[in-house]
Amino acid sequence: MDELRDFLRSRGKITLTLVVVNILIFFVMDFRGNTENGAYMLAHGAAYGSLILENGEYYRLFTSMFLHFGIEHLFGNMLTLIFLGDLLEKMIGKFRFILIYFLGGLAGNLLSLAKEMITGNYAISAGASGAIFAVVGALVFLVVRHRGKLPGTSGQRLAVMALLTLADGFVSTGVDYMAHLGGMAAGFVLAAILVGRRKLKVVPSFPEE
Repeated sequence: MDELRDFLRSRGKITLTLVVVNILIFFVMDFRGNTENGAYMLAHGAAYGSLILENGEYYRLFTSMFLHFGIEHLFGNMLTLIFLGDLLEKMIGKFRFILIYFLGGLAGNLLSLAKEMITGNYAISAGASGAIFAVVGALVFLVVRHRGKLPGTSGQRLAVMALLTLADGFVSTGVDYMAHLGGMAAGFVLAAILVGRRKLKVVPSFPEE
């Protein structure tokens, strides 16, 4: 328990808050209903193209970022967030991290919506994946910008983690890969705008051997 407590205390405050909020929302919803039921999720803020476009329920682009279809969906996203999100937050600061997370998540949902508009195939979607892939995209930018040499961090290991996260998102069934792609692209661009050539903070999360 002491190790877990120390681990949680070492996490960035924004990252840890996001993880806690997502977990709390999930368990409240799961207690009251079935989080793997599309109709139930839709009634509680999941994204659905026709409702967003025809009814003007644009809030779903945001609320869907805090909903998850089942415990496995939640666990996978939060595990990635608590490590990669923590790393990015400590490197670039809380404010820039918040902007990348939420703007990237919204961008991912918008790209997914655009794809549905083109194809005419609408699906109920939810999850923090778009925002998390924005974090991945931002980290990829930092690796590229610093030529794999990040201060206090192994750029190569970080790049591998980012690529594995991206690959898992594309090969897993039932995922909104357009939200992943949109989030990652937005994260990359946002990091270029918000961070650019600024000096990064040293975060010894992945030390060189």
